[in-house]
Amino acid sequence: MDPLTCPFCTPPDEEVVLANDLCYARYDRYPVSPGHLLLIPYRHIPTLFDATDTEQIALLALVREAKTFLDGRLHPDGYNVGVNVSEAAGQTVMHLHVHVIPRYAGDVEDPRGGVRGAVPEKRVY
Repeated sequence: MDPLTCPFCTPPDEEVVLANDLCYARYDRYPVSPGHLLLIPYRHIPTLFDATDTEQIALLALVREAKTFLDGRLHPDGYNVGVNVSEAAGQTVMHLHVHVIPRYAGDVEDPRGGVRGAVPEKRVY
């Protein structure tokens, strides 16, 4: 994906809800649940494995900040935090982004398996 056409490379100021020097957070435009955030490095890089150590540290710091932010506003009962790496894993925008998905008691009938649900028949074990 060309950085000039990448939807994550130049965030509109009004969409940025949290930020540090290397990455920012905005609400997902297609949220899985209320408060679903995307944490995105400013530098155009395709996957988590392409990020520098410093960028990974900045992303993890923003994950913690996102939890505090969402806890104070929405009081979720839990979280899923995940990264899709490549098309085979479901990545559709080829600019690294981390999903912080608030979870609420009763939002699904049986939440066991969490992120294992990416392969539905392997979710519950």
